[in-house]
Amino acid sequence: MKKHTFKEWLIATRPWSFPASAMPVIVTCVYLYGIYPEINWLNGLWALVNIIVFHAAGNTWSDYLDYRKGVDTPDSFGVKTLTSGQFQANEIRALSLWLLGIATLMGIGLLWRTGALLWWIGLGGILCTLLYPYLKYRAFGDVVIFIAYALLPTWGTSYVVAGVVDMQVLWLAVPVGLITVAILHANNTRDIETDRHAHIRTFAMQTGNRVAKYIYAAEVLLPFLWIPVGIAMGHFPLWSLLTFIVLPLSVGNVKTIWASADGNTDVIAHLDEKTAQLQLAFSFVLSVTFLLTVWFV
Repeated sequence: MKKHTFKEWLIATRPWSFPASAMPVIVTCVYLYGIYPEINWLNGLWALVNIIVFHAAGNTWSDYLDYRKGVDTPDSFGVKTLTSGQFQANEIRALSLWLLGIATLMGIGLLWRTGALLWWIGLGGILCTLLYPYLKYRAFGDVVIFIAYALLPTWGTSYVVAGVVDMQVLWLAVPVGLITVAILHANNTRDIETDRHAHIRTFAMQTGNRVAKYIYAAEVLLPFLWIPVGIAMGHFPLWSLLTFIVLPLSVGNVKTIWASADGNTDVIAHLDEKTAQLQLAFSFVLSVTFLLTVWFV
């Protein structure tokens, strides 16, 4: 069996996608910093590392099952760690299970530091990790991603850093979560034909290429409408309008997906990565606006 470098193992986890899980935790921590007098930053850092490890486990588990199912092939746009022969399937499976074990132990440690409610949030994360491929093949992947990378991280982070699940964090979960779901939707829109050959059903396949484009546009543009509503409702500071400096990235992504014709997926080959960059930029600027509110009130 070929010996792999640490860099190769790291790349196998798809680190470019980690902002999708990391930023909801960071945004929530900074948001609550302006609301609660005492924030447990150590627990916040712990939660951040924990969810990234969970994310890595989910990525590799999905890659393993996609390869076994025939979703990822040498001719598809999918991850090449297995289809290129760089890794064996049992290696990626073992990596995923090791990562899931580490993430679970870290979660138990955080549970010991906080309280029993975290058990249910953590259990939800484990189930999302393990069941995601099965549900993705049946057009429910987008729902799982919103739960795993929007609802659970914001609720869980609120609990571990503030000691309470503050439902105001749902105002964060919606805009950040929509762009996160758009990462998957961009991937699935690109892969409609190859996924059909693999005999699976994604949400993008169910809607068809044209409708899928409208859905993607809604997912990356609605967050910029959500922010003014949140400001009007008193949940976001006026500073949050600064997120509109990221709007050109969103518009550019919409133009990219609209330029792709049925059967011509080269145009959107890397749209999932560009959407991940959009999510990172949007979440970062939103976090900064919360800090500005604390510093300049």
